[in-house]
Amino acid sequence: MTDGTTRPVHVTGWGRYAPASVLTNADLERMVDTSDEWIRTRTGIRERRVAAAHETTASMGAVAGLRAIRTAGIEPDDIDLILLATLTPDYWMPSTAALVKEAIGNTRAPAMDVAAACSGFVYAYASAHAYIASGMAKHALVIGAELLTRFLDYTDRNTCILFGDGAGAVVLSAGDGPGGGLGFEMTTEPQGAYMIWLPAGGAKAPPSAETIARGEHYIRMEGKETYRFATRTLASTALTSIDRAGLRPDDIDLFIPHQANIRIIDAVAKGLDLPMERMYVNVDRYGNTSAASVPIALAEAVNEGRVKVGDHVCLVAFGAGFTSGAVTLQWTADPARGIAGDAAVRPEDVQVRLPVDWDSVDPIPAALAEVLARPVAPGVEVPLDDVAPGEPEHAHPEPVGR
Repeated sequence: MTDGTTRPVHVTGWGRYAPASVLTNADLERMVDTSDEWIRTRTGIRERRVAAAHETTASMGAVAGLRAIRTAGIEPDDIDLILLATLTPDYWMPSTAALVKEAIGNTRAPAMDVAAACSGFVYAYASAHAYIASGMAKHALVIGAELLTRFLDYTDRNTCILFGDGAGAVVLSAGDGPGGGLGFEMTTEPQGAYMIWLPAGGAKAPPSAETIARGEHYIRMEGKETYRFATRTLASTALTSIDRAGLRPDDIDLFIPHQANIRIIDAVAKGLDLPMERMYVNVDRYGNTSAASVPIALAEAVNEGRVKVGDHVCLVAFGAGFTSGAVTLQWTADPARGIAGDAAVRPEDVQVRLPVDWDSVDPIPAALAEVLARPVAPGVEVPLDDVAPGEPEHAHPEPVGR
């Protein structure tokens, strides 16, 4: 919270990127024992985006980042700090932020990744705010980018229906006037560390034929426990952030929660005694994009006219760890700049340099590639003979996001 000894920090730019390919619930019905009704009623998701074979977390993050920079009206080399939140980096090393730095044409900024799962963007936002408020930076680029569809088991209906790909970004800048970031809250509850996790690939369980055979490189999740944590923690984290800003919940013009599950968002609205109209929702179109969720939603909300100069906005997220974070801010930028910023950057003009001594294969999972390539015949009904109306017979715990 600002206290008069630090300078104000404002959002001056915002941008997003969503891949062109769409994976609908109908597509998933052909891949796994589920149904459109079951997915919609339990998660609110109708479709999600899938990155193309040539796209990566870095390439998507670079497009969103450049769009935010153009919206801010500055040059890439004006950025003093680059923070990229992700749980799906291009590589374990180098950092994905380093690849983004080169792709956007920045030569000055230190760049690093932030690992806090779906709370990562809020954590990175708070960190960048602290850098600028303390005088260590003037402009910071904060990105949330994820390519989750390459870490999903498309035989597991509890997880593969939930996640999608995309990126969002903001530019934070030092300012003189009132507004900007007002209140922050971040928490971590490690008791839930193994409720959402990726078992293998790290130092504890390095990749091996055995870890691959056991499917330990796919995301695993305990849905009911995650749901309980999320519904409790999102509201309490948001309330603390709002209180530190010197405000009350009914002072907030728009909440932008992590887009994990419509039931969770609805529960948070009820917990704060606010109508759903105060909650921005796009989970139906993107699914859970983890660290990209909040910045994509923020950019869309501003560009759609849901945020005006002077409005109070609360960003709140939760994720694996269990982590949670919230930022309460007062909006000060001209919302009209966002659409022009998006139009100024074409995805095909942004290139991430590839290694010269390494041959790669098509990274899209075979089951997903097959269904995306298959034409959809009009009027064709997909049989689900062993499914009761709207619900798989042997369903896993209710799916939720992280």
